[in-house]
Amino acid sequence: MVAAASVVVAIGTAAGMLTALDDRRVHREAKPEVTASAFLAPLPAVPTPSASPSPSVSASPSPTNKPRPTPTPTPTPTLTKPKEQDLSVFASTRIYRHPESQVLDWVRANGADPRRAVIESRIADQPAALWFADFTPSTITSRVRAVTSGGAAQGRVPVVVAYTIPGRDCGGASEGGAPDLDAYDAWIDAFAAGLGSGEVVVILEPDSVAQADCLSAGERSRRFASLARAGRVLKAANPRARVYYDAGHSGWNPAAKQAGWLRQAGAASAASSDGVFSNVSNFHRTSDEIAYDRRVLDALGGPAGLGAVIDTSRNGNGAPADGEWCDPPGRGIGRAPTLSTGEDRIDAFLWVKLPGESDGCKGSPGTFSPSYAYELAR
Repeated sequence: MVAAASVVVAIGTAAGMLTALDDRRVHREAKPEVTASAFLAPLPAVPTPSASPSPSVSASPSPTNKPRPTPTPTPTPTLTKPKEQDLSVFASTRIYRHPESQVLDWVRANGADPRRAVIESRIADQPAALWFADFTPSTITSRVRAVTSGGAAQGRVPVVVAYTIPGRDCGGASEGGAPDLDAYDAWIDAFAAGLGSGEVVVILEPDSVAQADCLSAGERSRRFASLARAGRVLKAANPRARVYYDAGHSGWNPAAKQAGWLRQAGAASAASSDGVFSNVSNFHRTSDEIAYDRRVLDALGGPAGLGAVIDTSRNGNGAPADGEWCDPPGRGIGRAPTLSTGEDRIDAFLWVKLPGESDGCKGSPGTFSPSYAYELAR
């Protein structure tokens, strides 16, 4: 992961929001109706403005981007158009878009910037996930409740990311989290208390399973037990919550290895899990993630209803051939958030990472870079 741990928006998280099907994790059950959004046609290049963009006032974590052991990144193919057909999609009207984010702050403050229209229409107008990445036990319940109640008031589904596992990011750029697993368990209890009773999707701890190689066998076992507990607590607090576990991405661990770890972490149990998520803050093509997630689910076992959600926020041009993870050039936004994927066992395409928030190379980790956002969006 790459991001500075926990700079959050006024309401207490970061980034935007995402959608969910039959509550957060678009289960295979009844899926809500969706309405079409306009096709994102190629736009002409806009000269780089001379004016300096306003600094963002909030930052969100930027996980799961760092180099992986023996990665197998998807080569970038020769494109005949600026973006993969991932852009020809339909966004769900049920997704809750939180009114505060770094990109919205920038759009509001930069009305004369020539990049504004593109950034607003292609990024700011899309719902994205909200991150809770700082260990603040005294306020986490009220901050989560502010998001879930906001979604409920609009009849829409919020997507929230719990990201405070101890030893987060194995001491990398996004290090931080709770001081120990006992403290984490208590934080999860408080997080769950804010989930309310409506539909909500919970992305549970990006990198926590896929990156577990850095832990000893004993540490790994204890982390997985805590994650299994977290899923049970979240679903017991709100039976309409959909909880998804970390499957990494298609260029990381083999499906069988990942499934074995996920099983230990509770992802195969209906009492704690609705399935898995992949590609958070990464760039692998949707087609590669679909195939990978199905292999993980097959190896995982568990109830037939388990599914997968995929972060498509920056994968429109696939992953760089050289495996670069930190704000690599030539990337593009992918499919808009939707609960209607048309793909068996794939519950939703989500924007977990907000496009334009830096991995740490085009700005401080987690902060909004308008030049990067424009590069991704146009």
